[in-house]
Parts: sequence; C-alpha cells; structure tokens
Amino acid sequence: MPRIVTSACALALAACLMASAHAQDRLKLKIIGQPLATGLIQKNKEQPFFENFATRTGLPIDADYKPIDTLGIKDTEQLRVMKAGLFDIVSLRVSQNSRDEPTLLGLDLVGASPDYATGRKVAKAYFDTVDARLQQQFNVKLLGVWPFGPQILFCKKPIAKLADVKGLKVRVYDQNLAKFIELVGGTPVPISFADTHQSLSLGVVDCAITGPSSANSAGWPEVTTHQLPLGFQMALNGYAISMKTWNALKPDQQAKLKAAIDGLTEEIWKYSEELFQDALNCNAGKDPCTTGKKFKLVNVPVSPADGELVRSAVSKVSLPVWAEVCDKSNPDCSKKWTATVAPVLGLK
Repeated sequence: MPRIVTSACALALAACLMASAHAQDRLKLKIIGQPLATGLIQKNKEQPFFENFATRTGLPIDADYKPIDTLGIKDTEQLRVMKAGLFDIVSLRVSQNSRDEPTLLGLDLVGASPDYATGRKVAKAYFDTVDARLQQQFNVKLLGVWPFGPQILFCKKPIAKLADVKGLKVRVYDQNLAKFIELVGGTPVPISFADTHQSLSLGVVDCAITGPSSANSAGWPEVTTHQLPLGFQMALNGYAISMKTWNALKPDQQAKLKAAIDGLTEEIWKYSEELFQDALNCNAGKDPCTTGKKFKLVNVPVSPADGELVRSAVSKVSLPVWAEVCDKSNPDCSKKWTATVAPVLGLK
C-alpha cells in the first residue's frame, strides 16, 4: 500500500512539474494599448480582448496588455518602440504617428471620410499600401484598422458655424488637421489628448477636436460650452504586430490571429457608430444617453455650407499638403493614394 501511495504521489508530482514547465514555455506577448483616457472603446472592447487573448484567438498565447499612458511612452513614439523590438503588438494611433511615417495619414485625410461607410471604404482601399510601408520601414505588419469615430469641434466660446473659429486657438493632433484649421482662420495648437482638458480649462486653447465619446469620458464638456458635430476625420487606429513575432507563428496560428483581429475591428466599427450619436446626446443633456454622463453643451446645427467646406478640404488642402510631405519620404505615397482611394471618393 505505501508503494502505491508513493507511486501515485510521484506521478502527481511529475504531472505538476510538466504543467509548470508547460506554463513557463507558454508564449506571452507584450501589448501597447490605447490610453485609458480615451474611454469606452479601450475599456469595453480592446482591453477585454487582450486580457482574454488565448480564448479570443484560440491560440496557446497570453497577452501582457498595458495602456500606453501607464507605460511612460508617448503615443507619438509607438513606431519607434516597435521597431526597437520592445513590444509585440501595438494599438497604433494613426495620426499621432504620422510624423514618423507620413504614409499612415493617407488612411484619414481631413474631409475624406465624412461618415462611417466612406471611412470603411477608404481604410480598405489604402490598407495594403500602409501595411507594405510599415513592414519596410519599421518591421511591423498592419493587422487591422478601426475608428474612434468622427472627430468634431468643442469650444469654450460661443460658435454658430465653422467660420467662428477665426482667431481662436484650436487643439489639433496632426499636421493635416492643423492646415485645415488655418484655412478656416483658426490657430492650430498641437496638444496631446491627455493634456487637452487642462489646456481648455487654463485657456491655452479655446477649442479642441476629438470624438464626442472620448470628450465625454475625459470630461471636456466640463470646460467647454458648444459642440459642432461636423466630422473632420475618423481618427483611425490600427493593430500592428512585430514581424519577428509574426514570423515566429505557424501559418495556421497567423490565420487564427488575423481572424480574431478582424473580428475585434469589426466589433469596434459597429460600437463606435453606436457611441457617436449616444455621446452627442449625453454631451447636450438629451435622451437617449446610455453610455456617458449628461452635460449641457449647446449642440450647434451643421449647415450644408460647412459640410461642403470639409468635404472640399480633400482636394483643396489635405491631399496636396499631405502629398508634399509624404512623397519626400515615400515617393510613391500620393501616387498609390490616387490610384486606390481617389476612385472611392469620386476624385480624378
């Protein structure tokens, strides 16, 4: 009997040791996530996906997910950090990283994506161009693209139309948007999302641009009075993986990961659209308001003239300004945009 017990214990110990060794061998990917401050998409879609990575992908892989604003890394440094091999997957902020790689901004030029349907078409049309460029320059592969949603104007001074930003200081997040604000008479001021609430409160800027849900989560309506729900950009983001990590996966594992990311990005496209109108209601203190806190912003009606002004920005400002910058570092940049995206928008 003692021998039987001893044998059973030995088998149990061996099983535990094997399980421990297996757990130690299990791959864990390091993930840079969206800032916590950006709100519900990060909280309700992105973070749960990566915290349940093995289940969502069907892969024996875990994820060490950290929002970028908990890592001490600036969101403008994501591509540099990925190229250095410090992380495996990044939730890439497109506009914020366009200084390091201008090709990225071809996904989200001011005026090119006035609505979700058009935004999807533009992103699909230019996806392969951006993916190839990121692989070439930064050794990362683009897996998927998704939007925060239409980026609109918030002001702490009364406005009735877009032209009322003339003479006002406006928070922007990329050069393309900055040039458009200059076109309508405003003074663009580049400020990170995390610093914008304080900048509005202290009068560093008079207005700021972001999505209504992100603004609600970050408390912008506490320090502003008006919102103009006219979309300038879709604020696209993407998921990109280190080529070293990607190539270490077997083909079937790559397929499972890509399918899972496709599922996540599709969820976010739909969720973002739901959030947009609900957040506008919340900001203005109207019902239904189910996803945010109610405030009392004045909801400024969008005039047909302002809508046309933003749409015309593609050919007048955003495309030529971006092409000049992008073609210097990537000679085929605007040529490929004209061949792929322009037909989607009906541009010649």
